[in-house]
This record gives sequence, structure tokens and C-alpha cells, in this order.
Amino acid sequence: MLMNIFDRMDPSKIDQRDAQLWILAIAMIVIFSGGLALLAYPAAFSTPVPLSGPWVRRAFIGFCTLSLLLIGYLIERQVMIRRLRARLEEERTEATGLLRQASADLLETLPRFEHFQDRLAMEFRRAVSLQRPLSLVVVQLKFAPALEDPKDCSTAIGDAAKAMIRKLRGEDSIYLFSWGVFGILLPAVRGVDAQRVADRLTDGLHDASGAGNRFSFELRVVNYPEHVAAAREMEQTAQAAANWQEWAGLTAH
Repeated sequence: MLMNIFDRMDPSKIDQRDAQLWILAIAMIVIFSGGLALLAYPAAFSTPVPLSGPWVRRAFIGFCTLSLLLIGYLIERQVMIRRLRARLEEERTEATGLLRQASADLLETLPRFEHFQDRLAMEFRRAVSLQRPLSLVVVQLKFAPALEDPKDCSTAIGDAAKAMIRKLRGEDSIYLFSWGVFGILLPAVRGVDAQRVADRLTDGLHDASGAGNRFSFELRVVNYPEHVAAAREMEQTAQAAANWQEWAGLTAH
């Protein structure tokens, strides 16, 4: 029970506790070495004593020298460890910045709602003329309360986009409707097959969310001709999602 009390530690204070342990270890070595040196001093330099002679003095001087070298080595290692930690922290910060920049660049390349409208009109005309189905998957991200920094939110959106892109076919297209809202157009895909695509997207989004659950998400599948009969209806569904309006029939994951 006592060890459990001492084992409790705030993760944010690990470095502070580590420094305290190093200081304690070095201080104890200094105290023990100094105390032993004081106890051994009379045997090395006082007369008469049972053990005397030059070899005793050499042993005493050697002990003091080794103690000083050990203390110096521990201090030098602690300084080196602190420098390495500072360097690792800088590299971690730099890597985080690169990931954020990559996510921002990806989001900049994603087509917006206007491009979706043009592509939807073209694909819908093709679906009607060839009597083929057309599906739309709308994805809305909901960020965790702990994700307050807009840069972290942007990174999460970029990670979600990358996870979904890996699950799509070459002829599929993904669009960024608004902040955290995506639309995925699936030509020649029936409603049941679009639901399978949504399931694959769900797996990818769960992985992108990470162990910290950076975001939750909602998906809706809209299919022509099962759910809508005109391109305008499908566009209205996408517009409602882009405007953060209430969706009907959403399934939370």
C-alpha cells in the first residue's frame, strides 16, 4: 500500500521527479564518500595506528579521487541527458509542425463544395443516361473537447482525409464541404455497396482518431435511385451537412 502511494506520479512532472532523484543520488554519494573519507583520514595520516605506511595513504587518495571522478561522471551524464531530452523535444516539435503542415497542404488540395456541385451534375446525368446508380457518403467530424487548438483540429481533419482516401477507388472523389465535413461521390455504386464503403471508412476513421479519440464522426449514405430521384435532392443533403444542420437517420460511431 505504501509503495502504491509513492508510485503515484503526475505524468507532467516526470522530468522534475527525475531531476530530484539524480540530485538525491549525487548528494548521497557525496555524503557517504565524505563520511568515509573522514573516517579513513586518521588511519592514513595519524600515528601511531595499527595500519600505517605509504600504501594506506595511496589507498586513501585513490578512494577520494575515484569518489570525485564518480560524482563528476554522474553530473556530466545528467547534463548530457538533459541536452538529449531538449534535442528530442525540439525534433518532436519540428515533426509535429511538419505533420500539421502536411495536413494543411492536403486540405488545401481537396476540392470544395462548388467542385462537388459540378461533378454531381455530370455524374448524375451519366447515371440517368446509362441507368446506373450513384451514391454519396457524407461524413461529419465532431472534435473532442480536449482538442481546442485549431491547428490540432486541422491536423485531425487532415488525418481523417488521408484515412478515407486510402479506402476509396480511383474513380471515387472526395470533397471538403466545410470545416470537418466531407462528401464522397461513388459512381456506379448501389446503396448496399455504398454502405460497405461506409463501413470501410468507419474503420479508417477509428484508426485516424487514435487512442485519444480526437474526434467522433457520423456518416450518411444517399443513393440514386434508392433514396433520391434528382440531383437537387442529393445536393440539398450535402448542403445541409455543410451548413451543420440536423441530419435525418444518422448513425453515430
